[in-house]
This record gives sequence, C-alpha cells and structure tokens, in this order.
Amino acid sequence: MKRPLLCLLIVLTTLMAGCASNPQLGAVDPPRIDPAAQAIDTYLIGVDDRIQISVWHNPELSVTVPVRPDGRISVPLVGDVEAGGRTPEQVAVLIQDKLKDYVRDPQVAVILTELRSHEYLSRVRVTGAVRQPLSVPYRQGMTVLDAVLAGGGLTPFAAPDRTELYRKEHGGDTRTYAVRLDRILQKGDLSTNFPVQPGDVITIPERLL
Repeated sequence: MKRPLLCLLIVLTTLMAGCASNPQLGAVDPPRIDPAAQAIDTYLIGVDDRIQISVWHNPELSVTVPVRPDGRISVPLVGDVEAGGRTPEQVAVLIQDKLKDYVRDPQVAVILTELRSHEYLSRVRVTGAVRQPLSVPYRQGMTVLDAVLAGGGLTPFAAPDRTELYRKEHGGDTRTYAVRLDRILQKGDLSTNFPVQPGDVITIPERLL
C-alpha cells in the first residue's frame, strides 16, 4: 500500500472515531438566551396592574387604583382615563391635562405599585405528559429540567425522548428544539437541558402504544 493512501486511511479512521465519540456533532445549534426577552426597556401598563397617582399639593386627589378590564382607571375630578397600553409617564400627562380645568398648574406623578399583567408575559409553560401541566413564572437560570420538575415530573405514559422546546424568535417565527429528556433523567446527560427564557413552551408527548 502506498504511503499517501495509508495516511488518508489513518485520517479517515480518526475522523470517524471522533464522530462516534461525539453524538452531538452536526446537531442543531442549541437555543441561545435572548437578553431582550428577559428585560423590558419600556413597560406598558396592562389590565389588573395597580398604579399610584400623586398630585402635588393636592393629597385628596392622590389615589392608588387598579386598571380595569377595559384598560381604564378612575381618577378623582376627571373620571375615567385610558391607561392600558401606555407608559406611566404618558398617563401622568393625560391626567395632568384633564386636571388643568380644576387645579392650577397641576403636577402629576404616576407610579406602578403592582405589575400583575407582566406576570403572564414572563412565564414558561409545560404541557403534555407531565403530572401537572402548568404555567410557571420565569426565574433567571431556569432550565428545561427545572420547568418539568415544577410540573411534578413525567407521567407513566410520557415519551421523554420526543420532548420539544418551542421558542418564538425575532420576526414572530417559532423555532423547535429537540430535548432528550430521557437522557437527562436516566443518564445525567445535560447536553440538551437547555436554559429557558420567558415565553418558552415545553411539550412532552405521550408514547405510542
């Protein structure tokens, strides 16, 4: 056998051995955490939020009120004000303009005291063959396994090897990532125990009978 051919065979053998020892070689890139999905630059007031309205030098007009299902709040003297979908600063300007008919040079501050509507935007959902399908609040550092365990673990009918993570990407497209939950639970192989982010959906299908 000629020397160049022998060298080629040695290189091919080494590459094949490397692929066999690394089952993740050639796999789809794991999902990356998007910092923008974990933090909001501008928070818009939503239904069920509670806001505090303070009118300088007019304590009788200062109140703490909830945002009603119609997105409005009730303010002394001026009545209903549209708060849903606006920032606290924008709501303060609206109230200030309306108060000008009753108060000389009103100075209004609006502060969010309870962000109840944001809770649903920052959740991770687990569905399918888990003992308790749930929508769990996101916590920094949370992984697929954390979310599944929060749902009480798998049912006897689960097919953990077909678990999938769904994530909405920029542009509105949803991308799917395969999770080998069977390897995570049985072998401690954490290569697909991906970190999750707000809005993720984890689905564990039932095994085929």
